[in-house]
Amino acid sequence: MMEKDKKVNIGFIGYIILVFVLLVGALLVSILIGEAKISFSTIMDAIFHYNPKNQQHNIISEIRIPRDLGAVLVGMALSVTGAVIQGVTKNGLADPSLIGLNSGASFALALTFAFYPSAPFLMLMCAGFLGAMLGGFIVLTIGRSRRDGFNPMRIILAGAAVSALLTALSQGIALTFKLNQTLTFWTAGGVSGTTWKQLMWSGPVIIIAIVIIITMSKQLTILNLGETLAKGLGQNITLIRGLSLFLTMILAGVAVSMVGQIAFVGLMVPHIVRFLVGTDYAKVLPLTALTGGLLMILADTVARMLGEAPVGAIISFIGVPYFLYLVKRGGRTI
Repeated sequence: MMEKDKKVNIGFIGYIILVFVLLVGALLVSILIGEAKISFSTIMDAIFHYNPKNQQHNIISEIRIPRDLGAVLVGMALSVTGAVIQGVTKNGLADPSLIGLNSGASFALALTFAFYPSAPFLMLMCAGFLGAMLGGFIVLTIGRSRRDGFNPMRIILAGAAVSALLTALSQGIALTFKLNQTLTFWTAGGVSGTTWKQLMWSGPVIIIAIVIIITMSKQLTILNLGETLAKGLGQNITLIRGLSLFLTMILAGVAVSMVGQIAFVGLMVPHIVRFLVGTDYAKVLPLTALTGGLLMILADTVARMLGEAPVGAIISFIGVPYFLYLVKRGGRTI
């Protein structure tokens, strides 16, 4: 038994190291790729010996690095959000975009732009969080409206209906206040506009929220086994579920305020990770965060190679078939 656990731990550490190396490599490749041809030595020079008069250094430090770090942070936030929501609701088809978090955040952002067009990023973050809370609260309340708890199909149907409603309201606000051009970025999803100022606010929030969720991994693992067992082991189910959902709404709100609506990251990544390391959240959450960051940086690199195509469209191209595959399997992991 001990030898088996040791093999599992070695496998988990191996996956962590592998994904981390791939993530660093993807970051370097993403910084290299672009219209302006930049060498690897120039990247190192820009990082360690930055010269503001050098145009290539400015491109690297002010455009490409913030963009890539933003993609990694958003990928981490959305994938961890998906993993937690799937565990708490025991619904393998749950995802921030499918349960109303992303559309709720976009609705709040539309309201903010309508009444305060020059709102600072901190206010956009707060608006995104409040909107995510609104969308998530409505969907989860409907999903738990009967005695059978979080019914997977009811959550998906409620999420589709609420997302459609909030998206329609956002579009109505955009038409009324002539915000179509402003909101197009948030609708399509993209990291091209990420700045250091945004990273200074959003980075610590995302990292702290993920660290807190990882510290709750034992409780989430027990909760995922069933409410009856969790209660028998002395777990405060209401507190664990409420706190974890609150943190996921923070992550989703901040992610949407940075890059707009990006679907299916929180759906695909947790399933892939659970297939590799099992259902222990102490292993699932760290690997999910790194894998989500890797997926986003790869999608953004492909989008840039295709002439600044929307990142959301690139991921949806993979995510929609995968979602249909999961529906066919009843929401179970690969």
